[in-house]
Amino acid sequence: MVCLLTSCAMGNIYDFLKPIDFIVVIAYLVVLILIGYLVSFSGKQKEAGHLFLANRSLGWGSIGFTMWGTNVGPSMLIASASIGYTSGLVAGNFGWYAFIFIFLLATVFAPRYLKSGVNTLPEYMGKRFGDSTRTILAWYSIATILISWLSLTLFAGGILVSQILNWPLWGSVILLMIIAGFFTVAGGLKTIAITNIFQMVLLILVSLALTLLALNKVGGLGELMRQTPAHYWNLFRPSSDLTYPWIAIVLGYPVMGVWFWCTDQSMVQSVLGAKNLSQGQIGANFTGWLKILDVALFIIPGIACFALFPNLTNPDEAYMTMVTALFPSGMIGLVMAVLIAALISTVDSALNSLSTVFTMDIYVKKYNKNATTKQIIKVGRWVVVAGALLAVFMALAIDSIKGLNLFDIFQAILGFIAPPMTVVFLLGVLFKRMTQLAANVILSVGTFISMGVGVLYLWVFPSDVYDFWPHFLLLSFYLFLILSALAIAVSLLGKSKIERPLEFGGDAKASKHGAFKTWSTSISISQWMLWLMLFAVMITLYISFNGH
Repeated sequence: MVCLLTSCAMGNIYDFLKPIDFIVVIAYLVVLILIGYLVSFSGKQKEAGHLFLANRSLGWGSIGFTMWGTNVGPSMLIASASIGYTSGLVAGNFGWYAFIFIFLLATVFAPRYLKSGVNTLPEYMGKRFGDSTRTILAWYSIATILISWLSLTLFAGGILVSQILNWPLWGSVILLMIIAGFFTVAGGLKTIAITNIFQMVLLILVSLALTLLALNKVGGLGELMRQTPAHYWNLFRPSSDLTYPWIAIVLGYPVMGVWFWCTDQSMVQSVLGAKNLSQGQIGANFTGWLKILDVALFIIPGIACFALFPNLTNPDEAYMTMVTALFPSGMIGLVMAVLIAALISTVDSALNSLSTVFTMDIYVKKYNKNATTKQIIKVGRWVVVAGALLAVFMALAIDSIKGLNLFDIFQAILGFIAPPMTVVFLLGVLFKRMTQLAANVILSVGTFISMGVGVLYLWVFPSDVYDFWPHFLLLSFYLFLILSALAIAVSLLGKSKIERPLEFGGDAKASKHGAFKTWSTSISISQWMLWLMLFAVMITLYISFNGH
C-alpha cells in the first residue's frame, strides 16, 4: 500500500484500475440513464413548468439533496481534500458557516420568492424594480452560471475523467456534458431532482466509507489529531494567517454566502420548485444538516492523507491517493462513478438554471410574450445545447491557466462575483427606498468594478507576486461596503422611475411592521425547533474545533 505513494499521482489513476472498476462505472451510468429515461418519458411532463420547476412538485427531501448535490462536485471533493492536506480544517468554514445563510434563505427570501410565484430570481427582481433590472440581472445570472458553475466545474471534472479513462481533456469534457445535457434536455428539474437522490445517497456512503477506512488506518480521530499540527484543527486561524485568517472568513464569507445560498438561481432553483413554502423551508433546513457532512466526507480524508502520506508533491492528489490506497478494485470503480455523478449533479442543475433564466427572462419577456408551452420548451432545450457547447469551449480555455490552486481560485472568483448581487438582493428586500436606478447601477457599474478588481487581483497584479493585496475575502467585503454605500446614495439622492416597496405579506401598502410580520410568521413551531437544533449543533462544532 505504501508503494502506491510514489506512483499514485492523479495522472496515473488509469494504471491502478482493473476491468471490474470499468464494469462498475459503466453499470452505474447505465442505471443512471435508465432512471432518467423512466422519469423523462413517463408521459407526465408536457408543460414548461415541469422542465423548469418540476411543476412545483418537489418535496423537502428532493430539495435538500438537490441543493447539496448542486453544491458538491468533483472540484469540491478534490480541492477540499487538497486544502485539508495543506491547511487542515479551516476550509470547513465554507461548509459549516453556510447554515446561517441557508437559514436566511428559508426565513427571509423563500417566503417572498414563493409568494410571488416567479420562475426565476431575475423575474422576482423585475417585479421589485421593473423590466430593465430584470433584463440586466438575467444576463448577469447567465454569465455567472456559465463561469462559476459550468466552466469551472466541467474543467475540474474533465481532468478527473481524463485521468480515469486515459482520455484527452476535450473528450472527457464532451462526454460529461453529453450525459449531463441528456437529463436537462429530456427531463428538466424533475429528472435532476430524482436522480440526485440516487446520486447523493451513493456519494454519502462511498465518502463515509473512505473516511472510516482512513481513520481506521491512522488509528482513530484522536490519533489523527496527535499526528497532525494542532492548528489543523482550528476553524478560525489568527489574523496573521496567510491562508484564511479569521477576520477574512467572518467578514468576507457572508458576502459570498448571501449571494450563493439566497440569490443564485442554480442554488435556489429547487426551492422555487417546492410543493409549498413549508416543503421549501424544510428542504433548506435539510440542506443545512447535509452541509455538516462536508468536513467529514471531503476534508478529513485530506488531513488523514497528510498523516499517512506526508510527502505528496502535489496536494491535489490527496483524495485519489486515499482512494487507490485504501479501496480494493471494484470499490475504486464505484468511487469513480460517484465522482462522475457529483459532477453531473452540478452541471445538469446549472444547465437547467441557465435554460430557465434565458427562456423566461429574455425570450418570453423580451421577444415572445405570447409563446406557447411547446415553443418555451423547445427554446429551453436549445438553450441547454448552446450553453453546453459554450461551456465546453470555456472549460478547455481554462486549461491554459497554470499555477493556481483550484480551491482558492474557485472561492476567489465567487468572492468577486458576489458583491453586486448581494447588495441588490439584500437592499431590495430590506431597504424599501432602494430604487430602480440604484439597482441598475450596482448590477452594471458595480459589476464592472467588482470583476475589474478580481481581474487585477488574479491576473494583472497576482497576489502571490504583489503583497499589497488584502485577502480576497476581505476584498469581497470591502467591495460590498462600497457598493452598498453607492446603492443607498443613489437611492436617496436620485429619483426612481418605479416607487414601490416589496409587497411584504402580499399587501402593496404594507405597514412598517409588515416585513417583520412576514418573516416571523413564515415558519411553524416545528420548523423553528429544527433550526434551533441545527444552530445548537453548529455552535457546538465551532466550539469543539477551536483553541487547539
